[in-house]
Amino acid sequence: MKALSTNLIENLTSRDWWQSWITIIFGCALMATAFVLFINPYQIVPGGVYGASIVLNAIFPNIMVGTFGYMFDIPLLCLSVLFLGKRLGARTIVAALLTPAFMNLFTYLFYPAEAINTLEASKLLGGVLDLSNHLLVSTLIGSVLIGIACALIVKSKATSGGTDIVAMIMQKYLGIKFSTSILIADGTVVLAGLVVNSCDIGAQGDPQRGILLSLYSLIAIYVVSHTVSIVLSGNQNDKIIFVVSSKGPEEIRNFILNDLDRTATCIKASGLYSRENKDMLFLVVSNKEADAVKHKIREYDPTAFVVVTSASATYGEGWSTLPTPDDIIPE
Repeated sequence: MKALSTNLIENLTSRDWWQSWITIIFGCALMATAFVLFINPYQIVPGGVYGASIVLNAIFPNIMVGTFGYMFDIPLLCLSVLFLGKRLGARTIVAALLTPAFMNLFTYLFYPAEAINTLEASKLLGGVLDLSNHLLVSTLIGSVLIGIACALIVKSKATSGGTDIVAMIMQKYLGIKFSTSILIADGTVVLAGLVVNSCDIGAQGDPQRGILLSLYSLIAIYVVSHTVSIVLSGNQNDKIIFVVSSKGPEEIRNFILNDLDRTATCIKASGLYSRENKDMLFLVVSNKEADAVKHKIREYDPTAFVVVTSASATYGEGWSTLPTPDDIIPE
């Protein structure tokens, strides 16, 4: 009991603890704002629980999108606690409850009373933000904001509920990247939206408009997935460089250690044809540093054999910390 109290006090006084919860709340509010302003009024279905909620809202307009979100989130939250752990489950419960609550609240704030059920874009914020004739702009802005919000929540070791939970379970147990898992899960929801929007139920009873919205939905899930990947990884694009030179590595060694302030590994190698012993350098540099390394190698030995390839993730001193089993791998 005493140990539990001590841990609770440490959490309450921890800056990281407060920062993670503030990030979760901000992410939930940002996601709700993106849906209410740029997605819901146009029946765009960017996958996820709220995409499915938009589909159902087209069939049952008297039930708000956020309310449908609650209906999906409860069983998925149970799966979160079961498969992803109690700590993640607690944060996810808060995020999953806050997001639809913010969505319903913002709907009441941004729409007049007579448009709460219809979600007419012409009445959103008094018609100031009507993007009915600019659906691509609305899709891109909404999708980017949703992707940023989703990534912020995930960085705080939570999810916004819905297909985020499915994606995290797929990553943990199937080894599929988080961003790819979201793409798979959300694609299923978009297919449902295609059926509804292509019929007289959705898209104001216009099948042609319904098909167009489904195409925008495909754009939306790609942009959301790509944005999540960029925010989680920082668009990491480190370079791995292998250098084989007939000259000694001393000059390039000084450049790496002193100018770049990095280190490298010298590997003893021999030519398969010549059988000559050579030193092969193996180093990892940032994308910005790669050109400087190549220019220096050319200056040092124009005949050097150089291989440059991309590293999706780099861990160790001077780079990222190795992830724990509960971390989301940012790829």
